[in-house]
This record gives sequence, C-alpha cells and structure tokens, in this order.
Amino acid sequence: MFVDTFKLDDYCQRIQYLGELKPDLVTVKALMQQHLTTIPFENLTVLAGKAVSLKPEDLIEKLIYQQRGGYCYEMNGLFTMALTALGLDYQWVAARPLFYPVKRPRTHAALIVKFEGVEWLLDLGFGSYGIREPMRLDQLNQPIPQAYDQFMLTQEADGDLAVQALVDGSWVKQYGFNRNAIDWIDFLPANWMNSTHPEAIFTQKPVIVLFTPDGRKILFGHSFKTYQAGRVSLKEIPPEQLDQVLKQEFNLIRPNQA
Repeated sequence: MFVDTFKLDDYCQRIQYLGELKPDLVTVKALMQQHLTTIPFENLTVLAGKAVSLKPEDLIEKLIYQQRGGYCYEMNGLFTMALTALGLDYQWVAARPLFYPVKRPRTHAALIVKFEGVEWLLDLGFGSYGIREPMRLDQLNQPIPQAYDQFMLTQEADGDLAVQALVDGSWVKQYGFNRNAIDWIDFLPANWMNSTHPEAIFTQKPVIVLFTPDGRKILFGHSFKTYQAGRVSLKEIPPEQLDQVLKQEFNLIRPNQA
C-alpha cells in the first residue's frame, strides 16, 4: 500500500502539519489530528454515480492534489502511506458497524499500530462519531476523553472489541473489530458494495464529517450538526443551499455526475 508518487512533504503540506517527523506515537497522533481537521470524510464521488478507486495513485491524486476527501478506505489508505514513509508497520482490521438495527457485514476499515509493545487503534475514516486520536487496545471499559469527545473500548460477546462513543449523553456502539489480519485487497468487495449498492448509505445521501479542534461538523443528508466545545447545534439545509454549505464548511465542490 505504498507507491513512489506518495511524497510525505506534500502530504504534510496538505494537512498543514509543521511538526517533527519521527516514527513514534507523538508524531502519529499529531498527524492523525491534523489529517482529521483538514481532510473531510465524504462520499461525493459515490453520489456522483462513480465507483471509488482504491489504487494508491488515485488516493494520492484525489486527497492530496485535488484537495478532496474520502471515506474509510481512502482516508486510512492514505494514512498508511504516511506510516510507511515514517518506517512504521501497521495491520488492517475489518470492522462491523454496530449502530444499525440489523447485523451488518464487516465493511469498515481501520488500523492497528504497535508502539513499544502496545497496540493502538488508528482510524481516520469513520463517518459517524469516530475517534480523534489513537486508542490503546489494552484499556477496556474506561471512558477515554479526547478533546470534548469521550470514547470507550468494550468486549463483545463474540470476542470483538467495540468502539463506543458518548453521543448526546448516551454511550453508542460505533463498530466492532478483532485482530484477524486483513490485506488491502480484501476490502475491494466491501468498497464496491459501499460505493454502488442501492441500500448502502453512501449511495443515498451526503455523509460529510470534518473534525475541528474542539468538536466536529457533520452533514448527513440535509441535516447539518455541529459540535463545539460540548455544545450542539442542528439545522436543516435546503437543497438549493447544499453546495454553499459544502464549500463554506468543508471546502468541497461536488464532482460532475457520471
């Protein structure tokens, strides 16, 4: 999952990162936070009727040079190239979204990276209430504050670890995963389903998320919700104002229809 067209300096410029570059947890945490606040999670390519490419060259071109965002495979895929450039190893994990009323397949992609013998979950591409910095996998049933958010890892009955987020005062399971090794190519069927299946949420409505230093902005359909320093605001966006909101709040322009 690395090609010569990935330039770490260009990636750092894209995410506005000016710090040191070392193969350690401090650097990876800082890169992750900068990525989340500058590159939005978004499904506009899917809504334009186009399949999402997982070729590394295409991820680089889209997210770095076209100033676009992407969903889990793209966001985490790009980040693995930064990890590789730093000399770090990682493991892909396939995760099952847990907030649906019925059981869903493992269509979400996340990462595990080990620092000094400790495993950490990294995830830059969850289109709901995703973590905003690495989480230790050996800290279970403990609320973990991350800025104004709180998360927790719990053990499921099937052995999976579940990421939970404190959303509007209640703990909500986001996704579950295990440590089974997954290769990049194993995500191709899930990517195809998420970007083409008529029942996939990404083919139905905009799902746009951008982190801020003290919260996040979420556009889901025509509902625009902002979390800022623990305060929540919600407003409905008329269809004729959608492009304006995309540009002003997420610096995005909808691609042409296929």
